[in-house]
Amino acid sequence: MSLRNPEGLRRWMTAYAAATATTASYERIRDAATGGHGDKPSRSATAPYIDALERMHVLEPLTAWAPTPNRLAKLATGPKHHLVDPALAVALLGLDADGLQQGKEPASTASGQRPLLGRLFESLVALSLRVLAQRSRATVHHLRRRSGDREIDFIVRARDGRVVAIEAKLSATVSDDDVRHLHWFRRTLGPGVAEAAVVTTGPIAYRRRDGIAVIPAALLGP
Repeated sequence: MSLRNPEGLRRWMTAYAAATATTASYERIRDAATGGHGDKPSRSATAPYIDALERMHVLEPLTAWAPTPNRLAKLATGPKHHLVDPALAVALLGLDADGLQQGKEPASTASGQRPLLGRLFESLVALSLRVLAQRSRATVHHLRRRSGDREIDFIVRARDGRVVAIEAKLSATVSDDDVRHLHWFRRTLGPGVAEAAVVTTGPIAYRRRDGIAVIPAALLGP
């Protein structure tokens, strides 16, 4: 494949847009990008597309967190897929605000995943956290066990090794079920967890009785 094929490059961008905030495999993304083609290209043949999109910062994969020493067993190592801005994903998928609010999704969006609007909100939070982390030379990752039974949307790691665990929730309210993975994470890592929080669409910031912070996405800032 040649990078001089703008239509091919756009198909790859759209496939990644459909996989926003998922750990979809290379094969699934390749199939979405090359639908209708009989012979699927090899990984080496498509590597220039992916490399070019990452170099241009169109693709901003969120790497998996790998703690050292590893007190968490059987962690997935694949990245979570994000574009540089969720608005770009919306444009590539041909969506608008009304369609998203009504739950309309193109057939190309990652099957078996939670609704696209929630994943786009997570991607928006990812963008905000990355900007803030750069100011303090922290890094942002995700955590997921290979079994899929435990997952944290964001692990922000400070230079001193302490971490902040953050979940993104497309809602103004937070239930006990929404924070169960955060509690598991704090129990497992103990004092290494500096803070645990849920970023929501709500209007006010507060702290739950269990110590979990609840932060509106609109208030994310230095």
